[in-house]
Amino acid sequence: MMPIRDVVIFPYMMTPFIVGRESSVRALEEALASDRKIFLATQHDASIDEPKPHEIYQVGTIANIVQNLKLPDGNIKVLVEGVERGKILKLTNAEGYFEAEVRTVKYPADPSKALESAMQRVHNLFDQYVKLCQSLNLEPVIITGMSDPAKLSDTIAQNLQLSIEEKQELLEIFDPAERLNRIADVLDIEIEKLNMDRTIQTRVKRQMERAQKEYYLNEKIKAIQKELGRGEKSEFDELKKKIDTAGMPKDVHEKAIQELKKLEAMPPMSAESTVSRNYLDWLLAVPWKKKSKEIRNIEHAEKILNQDHYGLEKIKDRILEFLAVRQLVKNPKGSILCFVGPPGVGKTSLGMSIAKATGRKFVRMSLGGVRDEAEIRGHRRTYIGALPGQIIQMMKKAGTKNPVFMLDEVDKMASDFRGDPSAALLEVLDPEQNWMFQDHYLDVEYDLSQVFFVATANVLHSIPAALQDRMEVLRLHGYTELEKVEIAKQFLVRKQREATGLTEKQLQFTDDALREIIKSYTREAGVRNLEREIGNISRKVARKVVKDSTYSAILNAEKVNEFLGVTKFRDTLANEKSEVGLVTGLAWTEVGGSILSTEVAIVDGKGKLTITGQLGDVMQESAHAAMSYVRSRAVRLGIPKDFYRNVDIHIHVPEGAIPKDGPSAGITMATAISSALSKIPVRRDIAMTGEITLRGKVLPIGGLKEKLLAALRAGIKEAIIPKENEKDLAEVPENIRGQMKVHFVENMDQVLKIALETPLPDFTEEGAQTIPAPAVQPEISRERYL
Repeated sequence: MMPIRDVVIFPYMMTPFIVGRESSVRALEEALASDRKIFLATQHDASIDEPKPHEIYQVGTIANIVQNLKLPDGNIKVLVEGVERGKILKLTNAEGYFEAEVRTVKYPADPSKALESAMQRVHNLFDQYVKLCQSLNLEPVIITGMSDPAKLSDTIAQNLQLSIEEKQELLEIFDPAERLNRIADVLDIEIEKLNMDRTIQTRVKRQMERAQKEYYLNEKIKAIQKELGRGEKSEFDELKKKIDTAGMPKDVHEKAIQELKKLEAMPPMSAESTVSRNYLDWLLAVPWKKKSKEIRNIEHAEKILNQDHYGLEKIKDRILEFLAVRQLVKNPKGSILCFVGPPGVGKTSLGMSIAKATGRKFVRMSLGGVRDEAEIRGHRRTYIGALPGQIIQMMKKAGTKNPVFMLDEVDKMASDFRGDPSAALLEVLDPEQNWMFQDHYLDVEYDLSQVFFVATANVLHSIPAALQDRMEVLRLHGYTELEKVEIAKQFLVRKQREATGLTEKQLQFTDDALREIIKSYTREAGVRNLEREIGNISRKVARKVVKDSTYSAILNAEKVNEFLGVTKFRDTLANEKSEVGLVTGLAWTEVGGSILSTEVAIVDGKGKLTITGQLGDVMQESAHAAMSYVRSRAVRLGIPKDFYRNVDIHIHVPEGAIPKDGPSAGITMATAISSALSKIPVRRDIAMTGEITLRGKVLPIGGLKEKLLAALRAGIKEAIIPKENEKDLAEVPENIRGQMKVHFVENMDQVLKIALETPLPDFTEEGAQTIPAPAVQPEISRERYL
């Protein structure tokens, strides 16, 4: 008996192997010296050189030694043929080799239908197995004529690609019918495995063929480009060169190189390759080191600002101060300005002038209606079609890292379930944080500290307080009539002439014509409608010039009416008759100042106070405060103390379709109620603004300049304003102050004295309200109090 390793010998199997172990050589020599029969059994562990009897499988094969050849190294090459399987009954070690007592079992052939069916099934399965298994050299023809089930099963078993343990399991089945069924089950499993392998190989092969085809075509393109002299460097070499010369920070450069390596390893046509390439393109497109050469000449900047804009002295001074600091400090932090003012006063164009004066690139981002935080920060690359936010996109558009960046309409942002864009702007507009701004798409830090941010807004109250705190707010007030005339002469007329193709000879405006347009056809804080009306006239003149090439027009006030038709606004408020319960107030809106009439009607009733005109909560509270004041001053007004028991008071603020709110109409409503109850008319040539308290105190208001400009536009040259607003009069242009008479008041009595046409009875100069002194309370000791 000879133990063998890494092979299982089946009956009817011709197997060559080399014998090298001393005990195996002795057993082989002993068999050759006798009947050339040897019992071959597989050992459990192939790594053991001298296995013990319990380390050898008990079932093996009796074989005939067909050939043997002694090799020069002392080993013997032997060819054996399996005869029949046997089971070891006794295993002894005699003179250095094993001798085995073996039992064999003979199973007579039983040609039953079940056996024939099993043989046919195994035939068919093995045919399929051979076709699928490319590494098997056995042809199906060899087993075609086999009728012996034992020989058929052993022949198939020895040719299956199974493990040693699985083959040993088949060898240990002595019954041919049982062995055939077991082989059929094994073949089913193996065929399923082979089918799966073939499917996978087919798919891999298809992908490999496509990849090889692409590689071949790419190499061919490179060869053609080389022949044409268009360079030998690959696309990846070009990207590597761009990354190295982009001036990226160290961490960004490392990430770009890492992404480039990933891109090289990807198939060119894969979806992930496109995403990675787009990401690299964005990293390279953003300016990392390129800067505009800044003009720091203050005289040059002042000249440009004066050329582009008339007035706005405070704004111009702030810009020139910024440039002066730039000259003294090498690397100052970027400035963040916020221009707040009504439409048409030049906020956006002022940002363009700053860029022009400083020699920087100008980019503008409109925030009106933006609701998504991703508009600022972008989407992460995991999303299909992801892009960087508008901040990074605009930096790419600018091409430099120090542009003038305008955030237009910053007060028009909103928030919803997608996030709050104003919160995302907090990082952008904070000089302490924006040097490491992180866009979700780029996912690297980007330096915005050298950007000159300019924000614009119509009102401040809709901007979150945290965002306001990060900006330097500069207010742009409405223009006076004189300023509008100068702006029209210097800028608007020339611009509209060029837009309509007219020459200076064909169309000229006199100062009277411009004043007529301003007074009768526009009523605004800015000059947008003024420019629109000048353009309207220019188009009409252009039409006449086309008909008659010799036509020219020098417009005065009368000709303006011919071109523009009926006047839109009347300047007759100051000349109308004074009425009871009708007061002219002053309001401040997003579009500048305006006049606001307040009407009060007294009707029979039971003391009900009705307020109409679409007034907000604050304005309604002001109306109630005014009513309470009037009730407390009933005696001084010459009306019964219990007047409110018999009448209803109706306060109406036209125009009813326009929402209104704010506390500054308090003295206006109190004056109107006082006039209506006392039957004394209110002067129609005077306007007023101020907040009222229950004690009749007049509190300060905002937007003084805009309100006085609105009064002057309406033809009113006398106004009542709170005493505490006297300091704000310095912001009003001197020519306006010269045209208007302003009354500063501290309490409501002073307002009534000025506003009512007839003085109230028993009205004192001071007008102080007499309040009864409180009754003297007895002193309480500290101990008793505690």
